[in-house]
Amino acid sequence: NSIWVSTDHDEIEKVAKQFGAQVHRRSPEVSQDSSTSLEAIREFLNHHHEVDIVGNIQATSPCLHPSDLIKVADLIQKEGFDSVFSVVRRHQFRWSEVKKGENKMTEPQNLNPAKRYRRQDWPGELYENGSFYFAKRHLIEKGYLQGGKMAYYEMRAEHSVDIDIDIDWPIAEQRVLSFGYFGKEPLKEVKLLVCSVDGCLTNGRIYVTEDQKEMVSYDYRDIVGIDLLKKRGIQVRLISERDCSKTLSAVQLGCIAKVSATNKLQVLEDWQKDMDLSWKEVAYLGNEESDVECLKKAAMSGVPADACAVAQKAAGYICKSNGGCGAVREFAEHIFLLLEKVN
Repeated sequence: NSIWVSTDHDEIEKVAKQFGAQVHRRSPEVSQDSSTSLEAIREFLNHHHEVDIVGNIQATSPCLHPSDLIKVADLIQKEGFDSVFSVVRRHQFRWSEVKKGENKMTEPQNLNPAKRYRRQDWPGELYENGSFYFAKRHLIEKGYLQGGKMAYYEMRAEHSVDIDIDIDWPIAEQRVLSFGYFGKEPLKEVKLLVCSVDGCLTNGRIYVTEDQKEMVSYDYRDIVGIDLLKKRGIQVRLISERDCSKTLSAVQLGCIAKVSATNKLQVLEDWQKDMDLSWKEVAYLGNEESDVECLKKAAMSGVPADACAVAQKAAGYICKSNGGCGAVREFAEHIFLLLEKVN
């Protein structure tokens, strides 16, 4: 019925409102490093007496899908449960811990070693995955997120991502790319990729010889990335604020290019209209403040790892590669991965 973000941070409040959420400003008392989710929820309820059920969604579980939340809400609203929480099925054999200096042996906890079976033939066990906790108001006011008539909701393993430590982050990134939720509107086939030359196709550096001739370097992987895009039927066009026509001619990419572009967004809009494309069919790779509006317009947007801060904030994907060091190829592979979901 309503979506809230609980925070004491101005920037988080700004972003939350941009995406249509309402904001509850946390008090300093429940904004400490040691504060719990339950404390923040109880404070929220003190200010919102109209709320009788709370679904607490954990920010560390980025693969959550709306369909799961709808089913869980039904369990409480239609089937009479007081609390519902998320679990995932795991197939892991557990053994008792033997602490250093203890004179005893480890013992099996959930298996019989004499009749050991294959893990894929074993139904497994249910573990909380920390993705969400739904509970009625009267339970939360007593200090519980789980209690009363309880039920668990089993999530699919590929959607069960929990970021606790640093090494969980790259795993979560790949899971989100493959199994994440990308909004109500289905993705469309990308027909056009527009790439900023300086800082994306090149590393942004200009080398000047003694006779005043300019030279730039590019990564052959990016050339391969452009070729792969073309083979998939995606047209690649280049854009630059400076006159780099000689450089582009030397590279021989065979791409339409617009140089000395004082208004990149206007160029992008002209190309989009000329090709009769919706914004859902346009991708953009940029790296500077002048690319921000283009990044916001395109359905798929990316920046190299060394892009400026405002460009990174506007982009949907931040490459691990720097500009001129494989970022174009990486963004192309990102597009291919998302398009697999369409197919």
